[in-house]
Amino acid sequence: MIETEVVIVGGGPIGIEVAAALQELGVSYVLIEARQIGQTILDWPRDTKFLSSPERDAIAGVPIQTRHQDMLSGEEYLAYLRTVVDTLGLSVATYERAVDVRGSLGAFEVRTERPGGGETYRSERVVLATGDMSEPKLLGVPGEELPHVSHRFVEPHRYFRRRLLVVGGRNSAVEAALRCFRAGADVTISYRRRELDRKRVYSRYHLEIGILIEKGKVGFLPETEPVEIGRSEVVLRGADGTTSRRAADFVLLCTGFSADLSLFRAAGVSLSSEDLEPSFDALTMETDVPGLYVAGTAANGNRRSERLFIATCHVHVERIARSIAGRETTRAGNAPRFRYAIASEDIDTH
Repeated sequence: MIETEVVIVGGGPIGIEVAAALQELGVSYVLIEARQIGQTILDWPRDTKFLSSPERDAIAGVPIQTRHQDMLSGEEYLAYLRTVVDTLGLSVATYERAVDVRGSLGAFEVRTERPGGGETYRSERVVLATGDMSEPKLLGVPGEELPHVSHRFVEPHRYFRRRLLVVGGRNSAVEAALRCFRAGADVTISYRRRELDRKRVYSRYHLEIGILIEKGKVGFLPETEPVEIGRSEVVLRGADGTTSRRAADFVLLCTGFSADLSLFRAAGVSLSSEDLEPSFDALTMETDVPGLYVAGTAANGNRRSERLFIATCHVHVERIARSIAGRETTRAGNAPRFRYAIASEDIDTH
């Protein structure tokens, strides 16, 4: 049994930032991560760039400086996270999965599993920063498990001179389509809506894919969705209920991801019936289980409208630190000269 004041579950950027804030304020903590720090970003396609600027993705008061003064790649950001953890000397237990959370303020027990055994932590408080992209959303159609079907885009080379059907119409799908087209794939997009929405797709991606579709370089099948995947073709259903077949050597399902809310359920946190959004006090980020807090994109549950990002979650760290320690932290967001308030509305309107 290990005793500490706070157990933080989740080693993404915001979980790391919570650890930095608590350390600054003299609160003992342990940060537990099921795999490696920044795992969601590690799972990104190679060389994917952030859509937000470096000063908004910086954490714990440690600025990000790059040679190109442009958006960071996932690989660059992982190097930055390692630097933050090492520079601040944060306590992080990686490849240790939290499997159960029980208790209330002053008397929590967090049980974990890791190679060779497990551990039980006793703490006064718990912070769940487990993110909202744990598992891909499955379509539940026949053939989804076939080896040429993937829910994660890793890199474009494997699709060179092969027929690729990309399913989806948001940033991840459009970026994959663009990169695979440039790598020499014969790309077609299947999307359940009539057109690609400018509000759902990064402006540069929207412009580029629009030109390629108009010129006939990338196929576009609007108002369609897969109902069966075979080894060399996909059966698509249209808005009118009729079906058609599309030849495909590979299928990339960019249909989004779901949050793992099992720890919230185990702890007894109330989840909304529609989006499974955890119940919490927006002023403190404390859930309806006293002493248990939510931080970062985990506060979304599985909500897809008004989504949270690293850039809009630094305030979670400030609120949690203030609630736990009764004092303000400087270990949230970037260095002072780069700090400026930002909300989801700012991102949506620009």
